[in-house]
Amino acid sequence: MKDESDTRQGSDAEHAFRAEVRQFLDAALTEELRAAGRATVGTHSEIGASRRWHQRLHERGWITPAWPVEHGGTGWTARQRLIFDRECAAHDAPVLFAGGIRNVGPLLIALGSAAQQAFYLPRIRSGADLWCQGYSEVVAGSDLANLRTSARRVGDHYVINGRKIWTTGADLADRMFALVRTRAAGKPQQGITFLLVDMRTPGIRVRPVQTISGEAEFNEVTFEDVQVPVEDRVGAEDDGWTVAKQLMYYARASNTTCGLLRRALRRTTELQARCGTTEPGARRRLDEAELRLAALERIEYAAAGSDRTAAREFHASTMKLLATELHQRITEVALELAGPLALEQRDAMQSLAATPFAHAASKYFATRAATIYSGTSEVHRNILGRQLVG
Repeated sequence: MKDESDTRQGSDAEHAFRAEVRQFLDAALTEELRAAGRATVGTHSEIGASRRWHQRLHERGWITPAWPVEHGGTGWTARQRLIFDRECAAHDAPVLFAGGIRNVGPLLIALGSAAQQAFYLPRIRSGADLWCQGYSEVVAGSDLANLRTSARRVGDHYVINGRKIWTTGADLADRMFALVRTRAAGKPQQGITFLLVDMRTPGIRVRPVQTISGEAEFNEVTFEDVQVPVEDRVGAEDDGWTVAKQLMYYARASNTTCGLLRRALRRTTELQARCGTTEPGARRRLDEAELRLAALERIEYAAAGSDRTAAREFHASTMKLLATELHQRITEVALELAGPLALEQRDAMQSLAATPFAHAASKYFATRAATIYSGTSEVHRNILGRQLVG
């Protein structure tokens, strides 16, 4: 047990760390970058701003704080990582295009070959490669094991044919981590292989899919005789389901962070002040959201510091379920506060976030998919139920 002096030292260290982070953010964030952060409604900020912010964090050595030090991590504690995320949110830093940093990078550290780590990890850190996830298909959403995109081994390559859908950021990404079927016989979870795909490979076509939010973050990706070297397989052939489950832990634990929720809550509170409303229902719902967010921050902290597989998986599903549903609740309050102006201004303006009212509508529509991707809320309730009963 820590005595009072230990607790005080920890507190002093956190204050010093927070001051260091704030000093860096004040110096590194231009008004243009802050504006991009404030305008964000989807999974990442405008890509130019996102790339510039990635580069500044990389130059500082802060781009991969959750990675082990030997692979370019900062060596921060779980508490320091959460402080950093919260300060970035409070300073309106751009939201990174982070599939490489948060998902495939940690996966390669855990399961990748030495050659894969040596080649891909520095490119993820520097921002030379941005990654998208090639999982969902028309007949394989929550039932992901039903995927049909095939890969046939020919010599030292796999030849991929098929189609992925709802692929976030595929139009911007340099590479994709994808699940493909290499064997049809047996249980659906068997015969799936995990591949790393260069998006510039001949035979890949990307078609953006515009959603109700007005943005086109999602894409359809078609593969026609696309060749991928065998050396870009992660794990064994036909054992991609095992690899994918580990990656989904990283994704579920990080796709809706408390920092992201703090951004949404602050924007909604500012909108309430702008509207001048004293309607008690809105204030009560914002107070409730603040309490729920404080509780989620404790869960996020527990998840970041856990080193037991079962506990990590439990916390990841808990975060995914509660954080995405809270995100939706906050944007619902914002839309109600904005009223008819939200849709009128959104339809009239080229920039969906040009005013707080238009932003409220765009953010509301953008978060409708949050409880679907990385496993629906129903899927995660089943996961948590099984773990609790078991």
